[in-house]
Amino acid sequence: MKYIREFRDGGLARKLAAAIAREADPDRHYNLMEFCGGHTHAIFRYGVQDLVPANVEYVHGPGCPVCVLPVRRLDDAVELALKEGVILTTYGDMMRVPGTKQKSLIRARAEGADIRMVYSTQDALNVARDNPDRQVVFFAIGFETTTPPTAVAILQAQAEGLTNFTVFCNHVLTPPAIAHIVNAPSEPGEKPVRIDGFLGPSHVSSVIGWAPYEPAARDFEKPVVIAGFEPLDVMQSTLMLIRQINEGRHVVENQYTRVVTREGNRKAQSLVAQVLELRKTFEWRGLGYVSDSALRIRDAYAAFDAEKRFTVSPKDSREVKSCECPAILRGVKKPTECKLFGTVCTPDNPMGACMVSSEGACAAYWTYGRKRGAALPARGAAA
Repeated sequence: MKYIREFRDGGLARKLAAAIAREADPDRHYNLMEFCGGHTHAIFRYGVQDLVPANVEYVHGPGCPVCVLPVRRLDDAVELALKEGVILTTYGDMMRVPGTKQKSLIRARAEGADIRMVYSTQDALNVARDNPDRQVVFFAIGFETTTPPTAVAILQAQAEGLTNFTVFCNHVLTPPAIAHIVNAPSEPGEKPVRIDGFLGPSHVSSVIGWAPYEPAARDFEKPVVIAGFEPLDVMQSTLMLIRQINEGRHVVENQYTRVVTREGNRKAQSLVAQVLELRKTFEWRGLGYVSDSALRIRDAYAAFDAEKRFTVSPKDSREVKSCECPAILRGVKKPTECKLFGTVCTPDNPMGACMVSSEGACAAYWTYGRKRGAALPARGAAA
């Protein structure tokens, strides 16, 4: 397939691997965090980790939109779904994520809640159109990539007078999370992991551009390379990061030039800015509360805000006991360091979001055979 096969060429991969081996200083360790779950899966699907030297290590970050949603917000969605007269619509991955006491949306549906899987915001709008006597809530999650469709859905609902449609908004932002990872103190008892550079997200950057990462690269002196999803994209971006690190540079470079520009998609940005605004703080699974890292619905569109139409109760929300998904999202642990991984936690019986989502690190390890820690290179030394 054009523009796919070219970025999976084995000969070019071997040449890039040789270039990385030449330029990687054998006396240092390179910890490169791939922020996007799509990169994690590409690394393991195509064996990229095995093509680079042992001192070049990929650290898995919070780039899985399903994974970073905190348990409390999932518990709120379950409560919304159980309200009389409500139809909750959601993307498929969210259905199986365990909440407090392993209560997931799919379990809530088994208890009688009307929860419907949709593939887009347009599907959710269709449910509202088809059920004018019911309240339809769209459970909106994701990074900047999925935010414009949510804004468009709200504008459409307003234009059509769909008074039975609301959005439970949980959209989060990538640049503040990168800054938080670099700047946040370690959790008690955890060894800090040095991050030398970031493989920046690709689909997100097609919307927001690469300029928003410049403050983090400058202020924290960490290079960022916007990387495409294919194996050659990841390898070329790895080489670009290694060169920056060796030269003591820390700027944003764009490897994914066939899709991403510095300015991004200004029309999409304008739609989002019209309908949504910054939250002062928002909780992320693994990262805790991060300032200015999420979006809420503007007061002008309050009629379509599920958080204002419905009341949810305060909750004592908790992760599944012994699940290391939060630490994995911080880059502190690998899936194979979780004692639940591959034992009680499998894709058929997930204990955490990292095993559920198609972008989760645990799902990548399981799917592509990385089930034993001995098969993995040692983690990088702490700073």
